[in-house]
Amino acid sequence: MKIYFVSLGCDKNLVDSEHMLGRLSKKYEIINDPEEADIAVVNTCAFINDAKEESINTIIELSGLKTENLKHLFITGCLSQRYHEDLEGLIPEIDGFIGISAIDRIVEDIDRVVEGEKVKDFPDINDPQNITAFRYMTPPYHSSYLKIAEGCDKNCTYCSIPSIRGAFRSIPMEELVDEAKYLADNGVSEIILIAQETTVYGTDLYGKKSLVELVEKISEIDGIKWIRLMYCYPEEIDDALIDLLAKNKKVCHYLDIPIQHSSDLILQRMGRRTSRKDLVDIITKLRNKVPDISLRTSLIAGFPGETQEDFEDLLAFVKEIKFDRLGVFAYSREEGTLAYKFKNQVPQKIKKERRNKIMEEQSKISEYKNSLMVDKVFTAIIDGFDPENEVYVGRLYKDAPDVDGVVFIKGDRNLMSGDYVDVLITDYNEYDLIGEIKE
Repeated sequence: MKIYFVSLGCDKNLVDSEHMLGRLSKKYEIINDPEEADIAVVNTCAFINDAKEESINTIIELSGLKTENLKHLFITGCLSQRYHEDLEGLIPEIDGFIGISAIDRIVEDIDRVVEGEKVKDFPDINDPQNITAFRYMTPPYHSSYLKIAEGCDKNCTYCSIPSIRGAFRSIPMEELVDEAKYLADNGVSEIILIAQETTVYGTDLYGKKSLVELVEKISEIDGIKWIRLMYCYPEEIDDALIDLLAKNKKVCHYLDIPIQHSSDLILQRMGRRTSRKDLVDIITKLRNKVPDISLRTSLIAGFPGETQEDFEDLLAFVKEIKFDRLGVFAYSREEGTLAYKFKNQVPQKIKKERRNKIMEEQSKISEYKNSLMVDKVFTAIIDGFDPENEVYVGRLYKDAPDVDGVVFIKGDRNLMSGDYVDVLITDYNEYDLIGEIKE
């Protein structure tokens, strides 16, 4: 039988999808055309309203194919975990639901669906995900995510992740090293470490922060050239992590630090564990110890109770700090979170206006920072080729895939995705760079 698989949402979901596909591919044929599939599987997202809508629309679209060749429709991921009872009534075409801690049983669950059962498989959300190193590799084949933990204990007032994915649970180090070796053996040269919060990795298993030790072990693997760290909460960034960034040559001078806001009042309402001063201090320390570091952050505009003064504080902070990379979300009101019941909810129109103002400011900062890179040489990893413009598309150490900018590279050399090449930056725009191969 043929399976069509859709992975929606975050990079952590993508890792889950590759693990599920790895198991499925041993028994079923994986195809890219839903109209030829016998079974469709959707790994869903439910983090914010837009993600829920995308997941539901995808499910509805696929459910319409059940009048043709499609025989079975199967739902996994956060939307399945959180809303399976509602979905069961709203979309009766769904034949099976699986929880986030049961992804290792997906083959058995689909077998049951094929045999005519209606399946709902939801073990305790705090159960470990029993996975193996084997993954079904999806593009880009030279760059891959390594999920080092599941769940979260931070309990920020706006976030539904702890209720969907459970408490923070580190994946044992030996399993992660084996998985990293598997990725390297299959052509991956850039590994991106992810979790809901990477900086506290190991505290539950080993009684101490163990991210630095994990990264050191991964850096010893032949074939791995770049290691990138994402989702590092500012209050957990310590001297050991900063020293790792400064000294380990395989670790990109790049850090994703989700700060969400700068106003002390809003940070408190969010349940965050930093102040404005704390943020300035840690960013200053990082830039002093690693002068060429590229810092990315994410912000929330229009959190309940955010006054114009709070917003102006945030806008001033963005201008002051000048993050290299920055994303902004309009606050999404999520059921089951503390902030859902907060008074002084900000109107949607104002939330979007504030988000847009921050992004307008960030575009100026980004363009200015890009201008400083002209006439300098950087190593780029090649992600592909743009035949229309006859340029290669790559990234510098400053850029994570999908969320950051790219560099368009001119040159006569025959390059492949995954190659590393020195590039002279010749021009720029707001978010991207233009360069040529440096012979």
